[in-house]
Amino acid sequence: MKSLIIGILAGILCTFSFIPQVIRIFKTKQTKDLSLITFSILSLGVFLWLIYGIMIKQFPIIATNGLVLILSLLILVMKIRYG
Repeated sequence: MKSLIIGILAGILCTFSFIPQVIRIFKTKQTKDLSLITFSILSLGVFLWLIYGIMIKQFPIIATNGLVLILSLLILVMKIRYG
């Protein structure tokens, strides 16, 4: 039970850590200091974590990585758009 709580808390914190960056990019339209390669690799890694979560049927892994994937792809799209 404790490990489930720790896993959920870790997932929530990691997921919400992307929100300030998304908000900042959305407001400023500036992404020059962000690495396209880093966010591309991160998005691929998070996608694989999502697939892994689906394969082992673990909701905390699926939910958190699904949300992180959306946020990291949003950052990636804004990086490409605002360059």
